[in-house]
Amino acid sequence: MDWNTCAPQDVATLQCFEVIFTNIIKAASALAAIVLLIMLIVGGFKWLTASGDPKKIEQARGTITAALLGLILIVGAYIILSIIAAFTGLDALKTFTISTQ
Repeated sequence: MDWNTCAPQDVATLQCFEVIFTNIIKAASALAAIVLLIMLIVGGFKWLTASGDPKKIEQARGTITAALLGLILIVGAYIILSIIAAFTGLDALKTFTISTQ
């Protein structure tokens, strides 16, 4: 659905929620990518400044591990959803639409 179909001069309908939901998902994906990058940088910086302290190195390793697990979780969820959509033939799993019936 295009945002032009929900123009400001028109009456807001439930169909406009499709556009809002799509924008929220895109923003959340971008935010997740930014957080991942920041966590990797922070973890790397902690590791570099650990000065051989095993406790600090372990904290840095934990930060990097958490960032990578988050990435695996997000990508894995998308892959699982794509596989289910491919096997069932339900394209509605990958696109958000509200029925007009």
